[in-house]
Amino acid sequence: MGKFGLAKLGCIVLMFCGVAVIASPAQTLTTLYSFCSQPNCADGENPWAGLVQGINGNFYGTTLYGGANSNCGSSCGTVFVITPTGKLTTLYSFCSQPNCADGAGPYNAGLIQATNGNFYGTTEGGGASGNGTVFIITPAGKLTTLYSFCSQPNCADGAVPEAGLVQATNGNFYGTTSAGGDGADCSPSSGCGTVFEITPAGKLTTLYSFCSQSNCVDGYSPSALLQATNGSFYGTAAHGGASGDGTVFEITPGGKLTTLYSFCSQYGCTDGTEPVTGLVQATNGNFYGTTEEGGANFYGTVFEITPAGKLTTLYSFCSQTNCTDGSWPVAGLIQATNGNFYGTTSAGGANSTCYQGCGTLFEITPAGTLTTLYSFCSQPNCADGDSAFTGLVQSTNGELYGTTEGGGGDSHGTVFSLGVGLGPFVETLPRAGKVGTKVIILGNNLTGTTSVSFNGTGATFTVVSNTEITTSVPTGAITGRVEVTTPKKTLKSNVVFRVSQ
Repeated sequence: MGKFGLAKLGCIVLMFCGVAVIASPAQTLTTLYSFCSQPNCADGENPWAGLVQGINGNFYGTTLYGGANSNCGSSCGTVFVITPTGKLTTLYSFCSQPNCADGAGPYNAGLIQATNGNFYGTTEGGGASGNGTVFIITPAGKLTTLYSFCSQPNCADGAVPEAGLVQATNGNFYGTTSAGGDGADCSPSSGCGTVFEITPAGKLTTLYSFCSQSNCVDGYSPSALLQATNGSFYGTAAHGGASGDGTVFEITPGGKLTTLYSFCSQYGCTDGTEPVTGLVQATNGNFYGTTEEGGANFYGTVFEITPAGKLTTLYSFCSQTNCTDGSWPVAGLIQATNGNFYGTTSAGGANSTCYQGCGTLFEITPAGTLTTLYSFCSQPNCADGDSAFTGLVQSTNGELYGTTEGGGGDSHGTVFSLGVGLGPFVETLPRAGKVGTKVIILGNNLTGTTSVSFNGTGATFTVVSNTEITTSVPTGAITGRVEVTTPKKTLKSNVVFRVSQ
């Protein structure tokens, strides 16, 4: 299915296994932008990656295709910024340099905003060797290529980075490549992927090559990483493992990898197969994610896994007639400020305009009760979008924002927002640090703020704009929520700020 070429088979048998599903009143989805609204799709088309909220309150993202350059056949992709009201500006069109030395095709690689205010990301193609890049781009659109993959013989440093990056507490960036590496059980021409570390200056270190163990029991084709509260990184590999159907792994900053779970360990693969996206660590310390396929009905799952590797399948998709609850979730989850998780499915839903359905937006509790919030293609000609291949982001105004790969006014994808009744909050950049660490606080309506505190310990601060406050971790602060008192209300951070020693 999807990029792995497996056929999407119709539901033949629906197996109801006690999962809880709740019907939801119709939610209000707003289509903010439809791609390919400019001649020759100069504004980009088919966004396969999600969004990130910037310090200025706007959202930044990438498209896989489109842009001002046609050197890549169907064009090379873009970086864009869009306001909460839907005004889109193309910041950069890839393949603007000869031989696409600046990269081409940012695939599932969403951007991250680093502590220096710039954005970092990857492309799966282009670069000096044509096997992808790591890049930095300023909010104004100046792009610098930090690294071109396959710079070493047989691509031992990795190739084709399809996922995005994470900035660790040490200030460096960590990511994965879907191919390359020097795993013994992979062909030199394709490889099985790597985990790498790269400094802000562009020095890359390969930490691990997948398929380094016999029969690839350590997995291959890894997705995005997250840094957990214990300092290690966690992720999934779409293939390999004890049963060949993917893994969950932990890797230390020094490169020691431990396989925590191999999917399809249960009869009939009821625990899921092919985890093609990354994980989220919840407030309870466990990790949550999705598998694209497998489960009780063969159409994907939502799962929870402890740091020790105990996995629980929370939900199997296509548990309703005609898969109205969605199917084939290829995106990850987010935990919102109410403690529940939100995500998307690429198919299924209440509308059959698209092949096997057009996808859904859903909410699921930590206990596994799923509510379908929206079915795409609910408007004529799928003007509201279809095929959500990416995850969501919760804005500091409380609403959810995301993209669809298809649909929209020109059938080339959309940016949308969805209100689910959640209130505003603040977000910190970074989310951990020692006393004295500089911290940026993102939010809305911050003008006139009277106090900032770290778990009750007051901090000096400067209100930079209506959406940004700068501060530093005060002496005596301990791990806990950051609170910002504005003229209208007191806002809490969406996650705990970890004060390290």
